[in-house]
Amino acid sequence: MTKKWAYFLGLTLIITLVSSGFRPTEARQFGKIEGFHLAEDEITNYTVPTIDETAKVNFSFPFTGKSYVGFKQAIAIKESQGLYKLVNRFGYMGKYQFGKSALRALGIKNTKEFLNNPKMQERAFKALLAKNKWELRKEIHRFNGHVINGVTITESGLLAAAHLAGANSVKSFLRTNGKRTFRDGFGTSLKSYIKKFGGYDTSGIVAQPQPKVLL
Repeated sequence: MTKKWAYFLGLTLIITLVSSGFRPTEARQFGKIEGFHLAEDEITNYTVPTIDETAKVNFSFPFTGKSYVGFKQAIAIKESQGLYKLVNRFGYMGKYQFGKSALRALGIKNTKEFLNNPKMQERAFKALLAKNKWELRKEIHRFNGHVINGVTITESGLLAAAHLAGANSVKSFLRTNGKRTFRDGFGTSLKSYIKKFGGYDTSGIVAQPQPKVLL
């Protein structure tokens, strides 16, 4: 009888010691960390969201899609990360990376003023599109929707490529079925611009033979 009593007493002590090792001491210590002011009952109420709950979270980001504004933004990010005062090592400047010759053709001679005038840069970009659309009007009509060298030809793609390489380089690419191409000083190809910037709505750009930037 004494042996049985001693056995059950020892078993009870072991169970008590083992269970005490699972007391939530860490949770209470967390509430004491400097910078945190949580009551003990608050600590046990924090939960991680489920997959279904996470899927229901909606984020609202500006989306310009394939509009003209989207086209401008896409070109600007590719050219300069959208920085108006950027001048690269080849001397191309501004948000859309204009060369001096292109600026002169649009009637802009003061490059310092150009770099410090965002409104002038936006108007210059639109004016250059109008000029390139005039120079490529026949090619746009003839090749729009065709696939050349694996790339679908669109008006916006051709205008973007002309911004990179000039209208004459675009004409050479089209007339040689993509065999004659162009790469700028950074290795960016004319073909990649036709593909990357294809399908945007540039129908609002009115073709002009000699547009000028007027403020």
